[in-house]
Amino acid sequence: MAERKYFGTDGIRGTANAAPMTAEVALAVGMAAGLQFTRGAHRHKVVIGKDTRLSGYMLEPALTAGFISVGMDVVLVGPLPTPAVAMLTRSLRADLGVMISASHNPYQDNGIKLFAPDGHKLSDAVESKIEARMDAGVGADLAPSADLGRAMRLDDAVGRYIEYVKASFPRGLRLDGLRIVVDCANGAAYKVAPTVLHELGADIVPLGVKPDGFNINERCGSTHPELMCEAVRREKAHLGIALDGDADRVLMADEKGNLVDGDQLIAVIARSWKDAGLLSGDQIVTTVMSNLGLEEYLAAHGLGLLRTQVGDRYVVERMLADGLNLGGEQSGHIVLSDYATTGDGLIAALQVLAVLVSAGKPASEVLRPFMPRPQRLKNVAIGAGRPLEAASVKKAIAEAEARLGKTGRLLIRPSGTEPLIRVMAEGPDEMVIAGIVDEVAAVISQASGAH
Repeated sequence: MAERKYFGTDGIRGTANAAPMTAEVALAVGMAAGLQFTRGAHRHKVVIGKDTRLSGYMLEPALTAGFISVGMDVVLVGPLPTPAVAMLTRSLRADLGVMISASHNPYQDNGIKLFAPDGHKLSDAVESKIEARMDAGVGADLAPSADLGRAMRLDDAVGRYIEYVKASFPRGLRLDGLRIVVDCANGAAYKVAPTVLHELGADIVPLGVKPDGFNINERCGSTHPELMCEAVRREKAHLGIALDGDADRVLMADEKGNLVDGDQLIAVIARSWKDAGLLSGDQIVTTVMSNLGLEEYLAAHGLGLLRTQVGDRYVVERMLADGLNLGGEQSGHIVLSDYATTGDGLIAALQVLAVLVSAGKPASEVLRPFMPRPQRLKNVAIGAGRPLEAASVKKAIAEAEARLGKTGRLLIRPSGTEPLIRVMAEGPDEMVIAGIVDEVAAVISQASGAH
């Protein structure tokens, strides 16, 4: 497939008000995606949600205008988590869903994620068709004056999602007696997450619930979990929950303020679902980034692990292909397809909380079921060049792989959303892998921009 102009690994993303994240591109996306999903004679409908970034005020009306111009009605739901938009797309029988968010990125960035009528993210093939329509222009396909779409606000969108999330928590269980720190990253879940946890009985210590358009993910949320960890210790909480800007990922902390990553949370849910007969196929799906310790833990309990490239959409595609209902990423994207079509940080947290409540033990004894293999990740900022093609980089990678042998692994991959190359090594010796990552990262950094 030809290299794509707009879409990356998770929709379209970039610096707000600079190409491609401009009002002009958003307008074109609305027109092209609206036409792509216009089928039949019924009134067509698109659901548009957003997080709390200032630039959402620019992109939301531009997208709305694009959809209306091709005859599609627009349902605006305001700030809501990405999985809520996916859920409402299905619930309202819409033809398309749109989330305006750059997820865990700083406020300067924004993005456009598209969902098909079934609530799943679009395939590469469909995104490429939308790009082709954007480049070709849609002048001849604009709706006649009498057939323009309309826009409306769905006033009970927040309430619908809150009830949906609460219904995912096992019947008969409550969170009474639990003191929980919840960090909403000043993002899309700033209303819904504290409400859900409170209504299920928990005593809540809310963080990151005062968005101002600029402070999303700023020293808070799952990208800066130290705020949550410190608050757990300070408030003597039983555990902490940290979401990212659009609440499709979650990290947690035990009662000691120790961080628990996505791999550990996946292991907790997998074992619980296996014991309850709820885990499809006795396998889960993760990415190449997941720790070898998770794979070894699952194998010890008769469960398999399938790996995909990085990106929750690829995890979901493999889950669908193999009929599996649990997958996710070390970063905290956890997909529970019995409940959601994409990563849902709040629903994943509730599944972990259900295990914790049922066990009646401290979080430190429940949320860390396996000892992770030493793993080191380093992000290398790159310019416009292609450092991975440099001879010096290829040589450094080959030497590192030889040193690791069969007891470890080295993973080098460009970020799909930022100008970074991620260098990750894993193995039995922490000092060795730290040295390898530092050395390879230094060579990549030196070669950056040379090509």
